[in-house]
Amino acid sequence: MASKSKLAKILLLIVIASGVTWFALRPRAPHPVAIGERAPDFALPALASGSIALRDFHRQVVVVNFWATWCPPCVEEAPSLEKFAEQMRARGVTVVGVSVDEDPQALARFVAKVPLTFPIARDPDRLISGRYGTYKFPESYIIDRDGRVAEKIIGPADWEDPRIITFVQDLAGTNPRSGE
Repeated sequence: MASKSKLAKILLLIVIASGVTWFALRPRAPHPVAIGERAPDFALPALASGSIALRDFHRQVVVVNFWATWCPPCVEEAPSLEKFAEQMRARGVTVVGVSVDEDPQALARFVAKVPLTFPIARDPDRLISGRYGTYKFPESYIIDRDGRVAEKIIGPADWEDPRIITFVQDLAGTNPRSGE
């Protein structure tokens, strides 16, 4: 009987030690990227060909928009974001769409239909959107020239809103009203 009792205690200690080890070493979800923090770099396959990396836009203002074709607010926001991208391109601002769609053909059909001309990266496994802490689509991050998050917008935005345009132009140093 004493040996069964010892065996039970040893097994209990092993179970407890395993549980403690698992809790200590388990993967933790990163905290959502906050305003003022450095934007996580990424390199993702582009919809068209090649890849898109955030570091490729070094010293530029970048708007990273996480979205999907199956997301009604994303679809509603897309034309406004396209107009914003066209307007801001000449001011040195780049819009990068990061699609979490799993079906690349559905994504390509949508982009051709709308049409969207800004670069589109694919993140079907949601690894990058997860690193940013994105949980609701669309979600946008406005990244300043130093690679820091200047603003985070959860949900659809009216990208033709003068407040957003002025904010981004000020970040880019291209706002004619700011005297730069």
